[in-house]
Amino acid sequence: MQATRILPDLQCSLLCEEVRQEVNGNLFLIGVVNVVRVPQIPIVAGRICVFNRWAAGIGQFNETVRLIAPDQTSVISKSELKFELRDPVMSATNVTFFGQVKFESAGTYYVEVLVDDVMKLRYPVPVVLAPVPNQNPPAGNQPS
Repeated sequence: MQATRILPDLQCSLLCEEVRQEVNGNLFLIGVVNVVRVPQIPIVAGRICVFNRWAAGIGQFNETVRLIAPDQTSVISKSELKFELRDPVMSATNVTFFGQVKFESAGTYYVEVLVDDVMKLRYPVPVVLAPVPNQNPPAGNQPS
């Protein structure tokens, strides 16, 4: 008996600044994010990407990616995407682009990745307030 549906495994999930595609079809990730350092709070991130790769499944699926606030309940961004795996040796790569994400406070945010409402991964993304050091030299040390 051949399986008609197998829930896929999440091979990886990475938060990054940008995902681009080369002429040959390969994807490359720019600025993989471990910590978001911001000069002020609140702040709006123009673009955040979540790169997910699924494998070892059969069937049609619905991927949900959520960005959760530090209170661990408020969803500040959400995306849903349908994808299909026809053979367990195949993989599917999904890239979610979140635009204009507003970080209201410093703290630990979370990325949640679900497939068909089953949580596959939840990982922390610390947002840290790190003001830019004063770029202007003191008044007495300015060049003439």
